[in-house]
Amino acid sequence: MHLKSEYQNKLVLAEEAVQVIESGDWIDYGFGLTGPYELDKALARRKDELFNVNIRNTLGLWPHFSIDSDPTGEHFTLNTWHFSSAAREFYSKGLAYYIPMKFNELPMLTRNDCIPARVFMASVSPMDNHGFFSFGVGAAGNMASIENAEYVILEVNENIPRVLGGNQENIHISQVNFVVEGPNPELLTLPATEPSETDKKIAQNIIHKLYDGCCIQLGIGGIPSAVGNLVAQSDLKDLGVHTEMYVDAYIKMTKAGKITGLRKSIDKYKQVFSFALGSQELYEFIDDNPGVAAYSVDYTNNPYIISQIDDFVSINACIEVDLFGQVSSETVGTRHISGTGGQVDFVEGAYRSKNGQSFICMPSTYKTSNQVTSRIKPILAHGTVVTGTRSATHMIVTEYGIANMKGKSTWERAEALINISHPSFRDELIKEASAMKIWRKSNKIK
Repeated sequence: MHLKSEYQNKLVLAEEAVQVIESGDWIDYGFGLTGPYELDKALARRKDELFNVNIRNTLGLWPHFSIDSDPTGEHFTLNTWHFSSAAREFYSKGLAYYIPMKFNELPMLTRNDCIPARVFMASVSPMDNHGFFSFGVGAAGNMASIENAEYVILEVNENIPRVLGGNQENIHISQVNFVVEGPNPELLTLPATEPSETDKKIAQNIIHKLYDGCCIQLGIGGIPSAVGNLVAQSDLKDLGVHTEMYVDAYIKMTKAGKITGLRKSIDKYKQVFSFALGSQELYEFIDDNPGVAAYSVDYTNNPYIISQIDDFVSINACIEVDLFGQVSSETVGTRHISGTGGQVDFVEGAYRSKNGQSFICMPSTYKTSNQVTSRIKPILAHGTVVTGTRSATHMIVTEYGIANMKGKSTWERAEALINISHPSFRDELIKEASAMKIWRKSNKIK
């Protein structure tokens, strides 16, 4: 069948497409910016007809019309692999639940372990001349869901860039049951994060550890932004990119001529990522750009793949660390904040890379209700989920320096961590470490 004819034959209104959904169904939504918009609106309008419909997504960035329509949770329940701000709000109301995972395993979990979603719905770029729609801003695990689904429904959004890729970043019209032409909502943009003075100090500690030819993975927030600023102003050259999330810091480094990918061991010259989130400039930059490549997350976050890239540098953030070197990046006590994400993947992969370095960053303190609290604690708060085990943690960074955990005994770890804690808390941390039998008289404080 001619591609345009096939497209027209599958083109329906959103209200018609969601009629295939039945009570008790599981529905998978596209990752991040590839989540459905008009389709979710149409699903919300069917609320009174449906019961116990489970929606499963990862980092849902569009409005959740269906969950908003059902404050009782009788009709729709959100199950998510990674909390967004909206998911946190639903969680507090008992309408959303977290699915633990290591990000690199998302496609495998979807294919082998989850209840298969009967319906998959996602937003995509317009179809190209070859019959393909792009998932490139959210290629992480969509194809795994599609392989299990009975119905695949796509919502075309002209604002979604067509991103080239390495695998599973697009879908062909022949794999689709219905196409909906939505209202083309503008993509969510993240305002530029202005690094704080503390962020800049942390970034300065890291920049001294970088050298020509490093391959960099950055997370989101002020610290990665500060690192990007410093790299752009530095004499570094021939840096590479292999990351889960593509952020604006990479554009800044690229425009400064710092990123070439010349020395990458694999995917040479390509900036590799699994999903993108940032400014409108970022979306325009990755659109039809052969210098970037979107891959499924079982490639970008696979520790085995990461370990094959020499001189790999992973830079991520956390909430708090205890004196044993355990890292929490997803909860505050039992209050859920985000998710494991890819932090564990990159910590493990970077350390196994030849000359690899993994940095977990945080300001030494945080302030709530006019009270300053140390992020380095004797033990993690009651109920806190451990994201990075003490045996996996490589380097912890604050504005006061870097603490290398590898090969260190418990008393050496305590010494290193207390030395990068805020000076106001060091005496109390030493007292606690002594009570925990992880402090020696020979320990030194700078």
